[in-house]
Amino acid sequence: MSSPLSSSTGPATSLLNLHPALWRGSQFGARTGPTIATGFAALDAELPGQGWPTGSLIELLIAQPGVGEIQLLRTALQTDLNKQPVVLLQPPYQPNSACWSGWRLGTQRLLYLAPQRARDAYWAAEQILKNGSCAALLFWAHPIQTSVLKRLHLAAQSSQTLFFMFRPHAVQSQASPAVLRLLLSPEQSGALTLSIIKRRGPACGHPFRLGAQASDSFSISSHDPVDRPALAQPQPGHVATQLSD
Repeated sequence: MSSPLSSSTGPATSLLNLHPALWRGSQFGARTGPTIATGFAALDAELPGQGWPTGSLIELLIAQPGVGEIQLLRTALQTDLNKQPVVLLQPPYQPNSACWSGWRLGTQRLLYLAPQRARDAYWAAEQILKNGSCAALLFWAHPIQTSVLKRLHLAAQSSQTLFFMFRPHAVQSQASPAVLRLLLSPEQSGALTLSIIKRRGPACGHPFRLGAQASDSFSISSHDPVDRPALAQPQPGHVATQLSD
C-alpha cells in the first residue's frame, strides 16, 4: 500500500505545500516575503528574494564598527519606505547628521536611541518591531543571549520592518535564529568582502567582493553658503599680516 503522502509529484513536494515557510535545502525558498534591493547586483543574486528580507532578523558580523556596514545598507535606507523613521539603537558613535543628509536621508526621519541599560535596549527594540511604524531598525548589541534574539526575531515577523543587528566576528560559530547572516571584512581599497554564512537555501561557499560606492556626503550644492566675517583691511602705515595656510 502506498503512503498517504505519495503522489506523482513525490512526498517532498506534498510537504512543501503544507506551509509557505518550508523550502528545499538545495534551493532558494520559492515563496519568500517582501524584500528590498541591496543596491549591489552580485549580492542580490545570492539572496533569496533578490534583496534584504523584511520582517526578519538579519545579522551583519563585523570585526569592529566603521568597516562599511552602514554604506552597505545605504541603498535600502534611501528607499522611500513610506517615509517612516529609521532607528539607530545603541550605535557605537553618535550619528553624523551631515553625512545622513548628504545621503538624502532627512534627519527628521532619523531616530537615535541610547538606553543606559541593556534590558531597556531590548525592550525598545521589541516595541519598535511590534509597532511596525519604523522603516528600519539598526541595533548594535553585544553580548546578547540567544533567547533575546529569538524574541526579537519573533517580534520582527509581526511587521515589515528592516531589522539589522550588528554583532562581532566571534559569534559566527554560535547558533542564531537570524534568517540571514553575513560576515563583513573591509579592504584597504575601501571595498568590502562578504561571506554569507547563513541564508534560506543552499550554502554559499565563496566570498565575494563589493566595490566602494561613491560618496556624495558633502555635496556643495546641497548645503547653504556659510557666512564668514570679512578679512581685516590693512590700515595706512601698517603692514598687513600674512595668513598662513
